[in-house]
Amino acid sequence: MRSRFTRTILGAAVLAALPGLALAWRAQNRYEVEDLGQGVFEVVGRVGAGASDYWCGAGDYATIVLKAPSNQRVYIWRPIGPSVSRPGYRAVQFALTPPKGADTSVGLSLAVKRAGDNLSASMARQYCYDRFDDPFWRN
Repeated sequence: MRSRFTRTILGAAVLAALPGLALAWRAQNRYEVEDLGQGVFEVVGRVGAGASDYWCGAGDYATIVLKAPSNQRVYIWRPIGPSVSRPGYRAVQFALTPPKGADTSVGLSLAVKRAGDNLSASMARQYCYDRFDDPFWRN
């Protein structure tokens, strides 16, 4: 007879082995972030998502999960488009290295429409604090 601990470990191993059932990491703004491998991660959007929401997710993931220093640049790897990890959703892919051949000059507006756009990890994470005055986040 297997112990409860053994059954729990076996159950967790089976769930982890099934594709698509892995839980995404949740950023401070509750947006899901999926590791796509090879240093690229995807922030999955929701209805009404804006550029600051995607940057918050990217900055939070970079500093907390990837342990990137605050001055590390976070680059848009692939601009907003269909999600790879969540079909039917829109997402932005980010990385700590720029995509080859991308223009990495800093733009004048906050956007998620151009590969190579970048912010420091700490600046991207600052957009997480914009939502605390929103009544939705107080509940």
